[in-house]
Amino acid sequence: MPTWKKTLRAAGIHRLDLCDDYTRQRALVKEFAKKEYLAVRLLLPTALHPPVIAAVAFMHSTDERIDTGAVGARKHALAEWTAAALTAVDGPEPSENATLRTLADAVRRHPGLRRRIDTFLDGAHLEVDYTGHATEQDLQTYVDGYSLPAFMLMAAFVAPTRTGGRQASFEAACRALIEAMQRVDYLDDLAEDAADGVIGIPYQDLARHQLTVADISPGAHDAVRHSLTGLVHEQADLAQHQLHAAGVLPQLVEPEVRPFVTALWQMQNLKLSAIRNKGGNLVDGGAEAPMPAVLKILVSQYRAARRARE
Repeated sequence: MPTWKKTLRAAGIHRLDLCDDYTRQRALVKEFAKKEYLAVRLLLPTALHPPVIAAVAFMHSTDERIDTGAVGARKHALAEWTAAALTAVDGPEPSENATLRTLADAVRRHPGLRRRIDTFLDGAHLEVDYTGHATEQDLQTYVDGYSLPAFMLMAAFVAPTRTGGRQASFEAACRALIEAMQRVDYLDDLAEDAADGVIGIPYQDLARHQLTVADISPGAHDAVRHSLTGLVHEQADLAQHQLHAAGVLPQLVEPEVRPFVTALWQMQNLKLSAIRNKGGNLVDGGAEAPMPAVLKILVSQYRAARRARE
């Protein structure tokens, strides 16, 4: 893994103030997405590390601003942030916000990112208005409108360079992967979300298993845990189906980014297995993929990345 200073140079980033901005975004991403950060640093071509980190930091900063508080305050926060972001990427003057300064720099170097930002911000109202999903269709609408555009801020950097059918297949596989990831996140966050009174699993599915949000608590009795296990396995099956559909992704991208895409897919399978194994005990908290297994994936794909570079 190259040093961060060498990484910035490889990406053509030399100005000290901009280097400092990117370094701050690196610390942010490393804090909230450790495994994914490590995959970026180990597996992607060096020049892609800073712009990918800038895009992920922007996605996270957006989400942080709009996913808590009263709806009115969240709408106001989104409007302000959207205006600031678009001014940053289109305007002549640098933003006062370090996240937006790095985003603007990433757009200058990778113009294709610009339309991804528009799509993401256009769908962010779905997060502002989010109160859980009444039905499966509500979940699908959320994935299409918000989860997928958020994912594509990063995935755009590993998209196939050729257009046509291959690009369409890539987008479809990304859609399958992010649906699986979203379902996994909803299951992993079940206890935390239930404590806040809103969960991501469609409420129609919860009711079908004769459960309520109030049932999901660390003190849940065995009958609740048993019912929840059935619901968790059902949701895990849906996620697994989408992961299977997304399994073509590594074959759709260029060889130099294939190890990263492969590792991302494999780590989601690990996470899903951990979720499934915990079952109804998710009322006590989420499930972590075994770190030795994660490291095995990263080591294997790091070797593949080195071979691709050579």
